[in-house]
Amino acid sequence: MDPGNYFLGWPDLTRRGTPCCGRNDACIVPYLRVLAVVLACVSSGCDFPGRPDPAQRPVPADEIGAFDPLFRTHCAGCHGADGKLGPAPPLNDALFLSIVPDAELESVIAMGRPGTPMAAFAREHGGPLGETQLKALAGGLKERWKTRSKIRAELPPYSASQEDSASRSQEGLARGEKVFARACAVCHGARGEGTSNVGAIRDPAFLGLISDQALRRLIITGRPDLGMPNFADNDARGADYEPLSTDEIDELVAFVGSWRRASPTSTATNSDTEKPQSGDEGESP
Repeated sequence: MDPGNYFLGWPDLTRRGTPCCGRNDACIVPYLRVLAVVLACVSSGCDFPGRPDPAQRPVPADEIGAFDPLFRTHCAGCHGADGKLGPAPPLNDALFLSIVPDAELESVIAMGRPGTPMAAFAREHGGPLGETQLKALAGGLKERWKTRSKIRAELPPYSASQEDSASRSQEGLARGEKVFARACAVCHGARGEGTSNVGAIRDPAFLGLISDQALRRLIITGRPDLGMPNFADNDARGADYEPLSTDEIDELVAFVGSWRRASPTSTATNSDTEKPQSGDEGESP
């Protein structure tokens, strides 16, 4: 064996039949296999073992700007993995996204709803997200899930235009009670006590965690992911049901909100509603 052709134990490959390390030519095969693997990696662009792939390096949380990972991390736990079927109202709701203003979405995501499980996500309010991330979330909701509404009725405004004292008067609350009987009692019970299929809404825990604005949103949009009809659906309400007007929605919100100070077992009468509370904040939009 020529010492010049021998490097770190590699056999002399120039002399076929020459003993290799005391054995035959079969000892060359493992080296050839290793060489083939190295050449294959180099030719295909693979990195050598142990070298990190830049594309697989974790992105710092404050640099994530795509909607999907932001929603999955910060929203899906309450609003559902696909924006519905979570404990909080669905965001994957065409009717909701048709009426909620962009500025309202950004505001609620940034500042949350104090006194409710909806936390603030803006960094200046103690949350983890920067301005660009907030805009990616708010804008991504409509880009992902907003479709043309199929409601054949005039869409009511997302928020009440102003404090409506008439809706909270004794006469307004009486009208709200009639609206409840027409639009809600078939599922929620005549006094909001619930039925065998639907839970109670005259519940201090529930009413303590939801604002009048959140009540209004649910009255308008329903919970399509749970089968709750919106303001215009006649499902379970009868063929002669007419969509609720904006005034009727205002009166219904005032009536249900008045139960915050009422006993959950008392009858829904005017005496229950002498000192209604509006509730400034509530659940997520």
